[in-house]
Amino acid sequence: MGISALTPPPRPEDTAETLLEFADNRLLIDLCGEYDRNIALIEERTGVNILRRGNRLSVMGEHGPRMQAAMVLEALYSRLEEGRGFEQGDIEAILRMGSVPAPVGGGEQLEMFNGARFELRTRKKVIEPRTEAQKAYVQQLFTNEMAFGIGPAGTGKTYLAVAVGVTMFLGGHVDRIILSRPAVEAGERLGFLPGDMKEKVDPYMQPLYDALNDFLPAKQTQKLFEEKRIEIAPLAFMRGRTLANAFVVLDEAQNATAMQMKMFLTRLGEGSRMVITGDRTQIDLPRGVNSGLAEAERILKGVKGISFNYFTAKDVVRHPLVARIIEAYEREDDASPG
Repeated sequence: MGISALTPPPRPEDTAETLLEFADNRLLIDLCGEYDRNIALIEERTGVNILRRGNRLSVMGEHGPRMQAAMVLEALYSRLEEGRGFEQGDIEAILRMGSVPAPVGGGEQLEMFNGARFELRTRKKVIEPRTEAQKAYVQQLFTNEMAFGIGPAGTGKTYLAVAVGVTMFLGGHVDRIILSRPAVEAGERLGFLPGDMKEKVDPYMQPLYDALNDFLPAKQTQKLFEEKRIEIAPLAFMRGRTLANAFVVLDEAQNATAMQMKMFLTRLGEGSRMVITGDRTQIDLPRGVNSGLAEAERILKGVKGISFNYFTAKDVVRHPLVARIIEAYEREDDASPG
């Protein structure tokens, strides 16, 4: 691996030090990041001090945090040796999981029905699930005709679903990608917005456009829209259709009514896969209207061919503050009577 740990003579616990030696100085520069921002992040999250000495990094602090920081540094350096870069979100993920993520198949693309590989290759970027829940979710998306992803915002439910959809589309496993959302406004009224129906709906569908644009070049995406091989539409537009040979994603499913959810689920056609994602804590339906996501979860548990995948604040891949916000709200909900 090109790393050797040099253990200096014992010192008092509060001044203990671990030395990590890295064989490739160029990779060490990438490991540290611009202006040592990666080192600063690891220091902040673990409470250690990290100093660079030539091709070595000195990690100083108490035993537990020091070993954690060393583990993160070694895991990130190994990625660089394999020719795989990383982002600060990858650092956060390794720190949250508390261990080195399992190998993801030596850089090979995740293939149909092969649960050992976790790397998704799209036209623009390679996507790698960062947490165990995300890995299990991606496995289920490939092995089940219908999968639910349930959990808080920022956990990658929709992003990974679209990535899998694009991967399957590029691999010829499906002919179309269909992305949908219920037209329920979070405190807004679409009817008061200017423009025709498409102009009213497009801003609400923007997160789906954003995900697609991360995976496919703009010109190719535009062409696929024109050919109707990619569609983004409100849930109401799904009524009466049979969706065959398609990868279908219903986002924000907590805002589908029970009737809408049943309608959507029964659109499944031959050769298709469906992914339903939602956050049970962000329901925008009118008071007294039950969420179709909660009902589907209750009714369909145990049905063969359907998987339910759950995420928590530990799976948040956005800014780490998002995870802390979600945890704070969860504590408030737990403390509230009734």
